[in-house]
Amino acid sequence: MILVWLIVILMAGGLLAWLAQKWHRASPRWIALGSVLATLGITVYLWLAMPAATLGASPWLLQYELPWIPQWGVSFSLALDGLSLLMLLLTFFLGLVAILISWREIKNKVGFFHFNLLWVLAGITGVFLTMDLFLFYFFWEVMLIPMYFLIGIWGHENRNYAAYKFFIFTQASGLLMLLAILGLYFIHGSQTGTYTFNYFALLNTSLAPEAARLLMFGFLAAFLVKLPVVPFHSWLPDAHSEAPTAGSVILAGLLLKTGAYGLLRFVLPLFPTATVEFAPWAMLLGVIGIIYGAILAFSQTDLKRLVAYTSVSHMGFVILGVFAFNEWALQGVVMQMITHGLSTGALFILAGFLYERLHTRDIRLMGGFWSRAPKMGVVALIFVMASLGLPGLGNFIAEFLTLVGSWQANNWLTVFATIGLVMATAYSLRIMQKVFYEPSLVEQPALPDLTSREMLIAAPMIVGLLWLGLYPQPVLDLAQPSVQEQLQAYSGSKVEPKVAAVEAPLSIAEIDSVYFEAAVKDLKK
Repeated sequence: MILVWLIVILMAGGLLAWLAQKWHRASPRWIALGSVLATLGITVYLWLAMPAATLGASPWLLQYELPWIPQWGVSFSLALDGLSLLMLLLTFFLGLVAILISWREIKNKVGFFHFNLLWVLAGITGVFLTMDLFLFYFFWEVMLIPMYFLIGIWGHENRNYAAYKFFIFTQASGLLMLLAILGLYFIHGSQTGTYTFNYFALLNTSLAPEAARLLMFGFLAAFLVKLPVVPFHSWLPDAHSEAPTAGSVILAGLLLKTGAYGLLRFVLPLFPTATVEFAPWAMLLGVIGIIYGAILAFSQTDLKRLVAYTSVSHMGFVILGVFAFNEWALQGVVMQMITHGLSTGALFILAGFLYERLHTRDIRLMGGFWSRAPKMGVVALIFVMASLGLPGLGNFIAEFLTLVGSWQANNWLTVFATIGLVMATAYSLRIMQKVFYEPSLVEQPALPDLTSREMLIAAPMIVGLLWLGLYPQPVLDLAQPSVQEQLQAYSGSKVEPKVAAVEAPLSIAEIDSVYFEAAVKDLKK
């Protein structure tokens, strides 16, 4: 039931926060903070309590299943593996940050704001946990509607246009995924006589090449739009530039990651042959996104739009790595999902700090802030260095692993993707130059430095980026069984995945034997 409680706590906390505003204006903030802290504590406990299970034969750590609509083959099925656990840790950490940065920014309809924020987090949690495709689509829609309200009600001047555009893009692509889910459901039922939406059962469905391609493109439509991949990215800069700071953090740090997670969890295992056929085109789209996003980021004058286009560039590395089909690249994708969530979320927070003080996001009206706000300058420098992939920070590990893995799949595309690293340096340093170093051309109001609350928000993100850059091994170890599970479809030895209970820790001798056998296999390759 612990997996169910992660979702229930957030949904119940959201409802309570909405209702509590009638009695006390500040209570929604504290209720939301307590709800997210509770889920974060549970997730950290799961990580610390079960590290030995990740060395076992099965990547699955926990499972909960309850019949929901049995006549349709729908069940309330949740399961947790290393990949899901990492995504949940990122979700609840950024959720906590989003609540803290909204503490003074949101002043109207505070209860309804925190209701939407917690329900977005609940939908994202469901996406990362569910093992029933009908339930997966349900949570996919649950996270869409509250985000529409977050942008449309608490956004900036052009918020209605941005909210409608976000909704239309994601809803239309989501409906295509629903059609693909139904197609997979009926094909499996006609073959086996059992109609089910269960993920583990559908993994064994035999598909004709034409059917596999059509169904794969239905899933890809939803995931590539959410990621987003060029040319399906145009909703992202508008949504980011108009959303409140908390909305931008959730959008960049979490909603984009649901698209990457969908590729890893559903597209690769369900359609192994079709994805191999599509891989060269997908990697090409990834490289185009890396370079195109970097060029547009460098040309922006709105700070939030600039950071939004850096997300388009960074997510190009994700699709490049996913379709490289090797462990190095997929480990890089997992690291990129986490480090991008921290670094880009932090840059949006920085943009929010500046907007709160200056009431503008135009970098042409900024400049010379290093001497006036030295703490903000140092914090911004760390986040900018992380975004450009400086060694010692987490993004470098992610991009290095991705490029090493993609080199094994396609040399020329990897060479062009590496150009994106140089371009990332250009647009990242432009932020520091225009905002903090270059003298301002206009008269500016006083610029207070970061407060204690703002430093409390920034410090854990800095620590996280440094930790992931200097000691990423715990994250790589936790993700490894899940990554290897995704690659089984291409090794010719695909085994039906089974959810297993947590096993006893392996002995040192058994662990040595496992690593020795793996090393021999690598040498043979």
